[in-house]
Amino acid sequence: MTTAVVRALDAAARAAAHARLPDATASCPGCGAAPQVLADRDDGVVVRHGAAVAKAHAPDTDPEGHRVRIAVAAHPLLHGILLPPLPPLPPPPSGSPGSPGSSADAGGRPVTAWPYGTPVDPEAPDAAPWEEAAALLARLHRVDPAALPGPLPPMRGPAKAARAVRRMRAVAADHPGAAPVEAAWAGLPAWARGEAPAPRGGLLCHGDLHLGQLVRHPVPGGPWLLIDGDDLGLGDPAWDLARPAAWYAAGLLPPVVWQRFLDAYRGARGPAVGRGPGDDPWRWLDVPARALTVQTAALALVRAVAEAREPDETDRAVIDACDRIAILGPELETTRPA
Repeated sequence: MTTAVVRALDAAARAAAHARLPDATASCPGCGAAPQVLADRDDGVVVRHGAAVAKAHAPDTDPEGHRVRIAVAAHPLLHGILLPPLPPLPPPPSGSPGSPGSSADAGGRPVTAWPYGTPVDPEAPDAAPWEEAAALLARLHRVDPAALPGPLPPMRGPAKAARAVRRMRAVAADHPGAAPVEAAWAGLPAWARGEAPAPRGGLLCHGDLHLGQLVRHPVPGGPWLLIDGDDLGLGDPAWDLARPAAWYAAGLLPPVVWQRFLDAYRGARGPAVGRGPGDDPWRWLDVPARALTVQTAALALVRAVAEAREPDETDRAVIDACDRIAILGPELETTRPA
């Protein structure tokens, strides 16, 4: 369905794509087609037109944090790590020019424009770029925050986990699967619930790493780059490794793939975990992995209720992992498979 937000984004993506054409006579592959909606969620709507996409960010986006995050994505130190935004789009009549890639709004939501990149193919799991993702994270974590635009906001990983639990409570509080999720959440330290500063941090983090956050650009066959800096900021870099760690712990990521990811991160001198032969990564990953397990399980219940179905096999795996976390308590390394 074409909404006002989608129409506004289609116009923004069209303007950004046409600005990239070599001359006025060049044809645009997106023209003549219906708006191509790539994502339509509460926290972001993305529409493609040819070689560009436009994104409407969440309605509650913090303007100052958003400005800094977009400026960081455009900074030369992030070249080859994060996909940079396209030049600023025209501001709304009552607005003023913003940071690189920032522009008019869509229904009160800030809009940015970006080059289109080829996403990870969900139908080819064996070709998933786990090593490339790990190397990009290591490079991101090694960037000196003091050299970037600021003030850098906190990385939003813990805040997203807390938001997922609130959403579950709003729509699935009475679901049988909610009890183990709540118990696992209650056992986390305050910093992992976004209620206190983390015991370590201060490094540049992505905040929401998963395979959907990688694209190849320029297409086709370009290098992999990270996208979506909405949660970018200062924090504990272990959080960026926590989702694959949680999937491994829940039995959703094969051990060999997890080891490849971890080895690639360590090989690229990533600072989130120790790199020595005797350094156990779960010393740093245990709590963030539990938090990501809770977040994933909470959102799985939200989707199941919205779709009027029971949790599927994948959903059950993360809910069961929450049950194990709650039973075993706050001991170190409880998220690892037996």
